Amino acid sequence: MEILIKAAQLITSLAILVTLHEFGHFIPAKLFKTRVEKFYLFFNPYFSFFRWKRVNGVKKKSWFSKSSPSEWSEDPDTTEWGIGWVPLGGYVKIAGMIDESMDTEQLKNEPQPWEFRSKKPWQRLIIMIGGVTVNLVLGFIIYIGVVFTWGQLTLDQNKLQAGLGVHPYLSKYGIHSGDKVLTVEGKKPLNLDEINKAILLRGARSLQVEHPDGKKQNIQLPQDIDHQLFQAGAFPAFNLRSESLEVAEVSTASPAKRAGLKSKDIVYEVNGQNIRFYDEFQAALFQHKNQKVAIKVARNGNAKDTLTLDVKVKSNGTVGILTNSKFIDQKALSEKKYGFGQSLSIGMGYGYNTLSDYVSQFKFVFTKKGATQIGGFASIGNMFPPLWDWHTFWLTTALLSIILAFMNILPIPALDGGHVVFLLYEMITGKEAPQKVLEVAQYIGIFLLLSLMIYANGADLVRWLIK
Repeated sequence: MEILIKAAQLITSLAILVTLHEFGHFIPAKLFKTRVEKFYLFFNPYFSFFRWKRVNGVKKKSWFSKSSPSEWSEDPDTTEWGIGWVPLGGYVKIAGMIDESMDTEQLKNEPQPWEFRSKKPWQRLIIMIGGVTVNLVLGFIIYIGVVFTWGQLTLDQNKLQAGLGVHPYLSKYGIHSGDKVLTVEGKKPLNLDEINKAILLRGARSLQVEHPDGKKQNIQLPQDIDHQLFQAGAFPAFNLRSESLEVAEVSTASPAKRAGLKSKDIVYEVNGQNIRFYDEFQAALFQHKNQKVAIKVARNGNAKDTLTLDVKVKSNGTVGILTNSKFIDQKALSEKKYGFGQSLSIGMGYGYNTLSDYVSQFKFVFTKKGATQIGGFASIGNMFPPLWDWHTFWLTTALLSIILAFMNILPIPALDGGHVVFLLYEMITGKEAPQKVLEVAQYIGIFLLLSLMIYANGADLVRWLIK
């Protein structure tokens, strides 16, 4: 059921984003009197789930049609609207343009006034960047709406009784579990998300930390701390402390599975050390990477049924389990509400930071470990919660909208950004790129995108098989 709920949220989100993206192309195309032959939500190879068109003033529709009825071509000036069966995107087919359909027959004739290729370069540029513009603006609008409706999650560290849970990797820099992070680059952080992203993605290196004894210390992290944390898998670096380490899931083929750990076991001791907090468990494993540790558990949570299991710790300091940890200090968290004016400003900042953070993440993609972290549609689907929650749904949709805008503007043939590159070349030189070059570039772009899609979704499959 959880998979179905996540899938429903993913498809709903994509339907909203893709439809509005394609309208971003459609509207300026119609304003410049360019013929739009088709407008499709999702792709429709071989057949369409549904298609609709007005032919000579008469509405015609077709369900599960393998191809466009021949009579529909009698009125080429109207658009065919449809829903495909492959929810991987969508498209508008604009007359006189080389797109993913690779329909080049129309280009053998003389350019017609209603065709894309007959329009002025600046008009074609507006048509091409329309989708990206809509997705970017949509992301900002959603963030504004989310902030206005739900406010922002805030953390009052003065109310923390046990301090923060800190990844053991940071102990070498004098930061430990139980500490509080008072300032980041001289500013009081709003919540944990701001602390973690500031260090990993925004170049923050100066922290003021308060230790459990009340002593405050200024700590300067090294410039490459972001890459250190990423390579060590030490992210998020800061979290609320949690207790009650009940095993929720044991990964297939993991050291924990081989040692006999089971779901509903409660971990309370590692190598004779009593474990109360999750970060204590994490630290104990981290100290014994690539070694065996003795983990004492209560089977099915029964304190009278205990056993000690020898488990080999992986090189990243984990054993392959997920826990149902109970966060303490929940009273330190609260939702801060804002008026519309404040929501406008904060939402715009939220959108800007999201775009900036996403671009910043690419510094990790082009590393050996980063390449293994790339995911496909399963990874995107897992961004949504297992229960339908509108707050999280809209936050995730806003993030995907901004990602879609950024990815589409990349100068890769077959993407909007690829078309923009050729248009800018034409505007600068005054010469159009040869049609043959455009065709070859489109084929190369399609090949690259399909290869990336296969790799990303293949990586999801591999992770699922070895989970």
